[in-house]
Amino acid sequence: MEDEIPVVICAAAGRMGAAMAAINSIYSNTDANILFYVVGLRNTLSRIRKWIEHSKLREINFKIVEFNPMVLKGKIRPDSARPELLQPLNFVRFYLPLLIHQHEKVIYLDDDVIVQGDIQELYDTTLALGHAAAFSDDCDLPSSQDIHRLVGLQNTYMGYLDYRKKTIKDLGISPSTCSFNPGVIVANMTEWKHQRITKQLEKWMQKNVEENLYSSSLGGGVATSPMLIVFHGKYSTINPLWHIRHLGWNPDTRYSEHFLQEAKLLHWNGRHKPWDFPSVHNDLWESWFVPDPAGIFKLHHPNS
Repeated sequence: MEDEIPVVICAAAGRMGAAMAAINSIYSNTDANILFYVVGLRNTLSRIRKWIEHSKLREINFKIVEFNPMVLKGKIRPDSARPELLQPLNFVRFYLPLLIHQHEKVIYLDDDVIVQGDIQELYDTTLALGHAAAFSDDCDLPSSQDIHRLVGLQNTYMGYLDYRKKTIKDLGISPSTCSFNPGVIVANMTEWKHQRITKQLEKWMQKNVEENLYSSSLGGGVATSPMLIVFHGKYSTINPLWHIRHLGWNPDTRYSEHFLQEAKLLHWNGRHKPWDFPSVHNDLWESWFVPDPAGIFKLHHPNS
């Protein structure tokens, strides 16, 4: 058996077309043997299977995995500026070893990404000894991605953690520390289990329910903040071209064609998703779109 590359991606009810486009882009750009773990809630599993089996994706190697949201009971604060970030599937990345058993190294991707490179390269990311994961640093953006045009963008811990709270101060982490984006993760399951990462992340979810520790200014903090605490100073880095992000941040900010061509992975994090309107560079996303055989998921573009 040649090396299988496990890729975990969530397929959420209202935006299932996102996961399908991401899967299509990965599969089309590699010769590697990919095993897709498509994660969903119970009521969507048959729809996920139908979409894959009744479309051009029928060739892929995949397993459908049910995520039981009961594991989150009592661990999520109900109040958030962006309720969509409280969706149970947003926390699947905390539970990777519970969903995947026979693999040492795993890739986790958010659904609002498109892969333009060979995923084998991302899989070959080196994880330093003792590191359970690799992420892309927020201070590590390529210079052509001019951060100043992305008003309100957070790239330090101060944007995610409430430094007025004693529990946060006591961590001894400087508020100006660079954050990272957990939308693309290369993880080592042996280290993850050894360090009990899932338990640690749950602890910091629980603490947030009790003490409201995360900056409400930033909706994304809900899943990101516990990871910033648990992985502080203990993660390896991903090549920045493998996580070109913020494409969903501002519908008026466009990047140069050259820059977008160089990118190995594009991530529309932010409110402006490429299947909705307004959004930017949605032509790049649409070229990987796989129409819904059930006709439920539709693009919301004035010209489509």
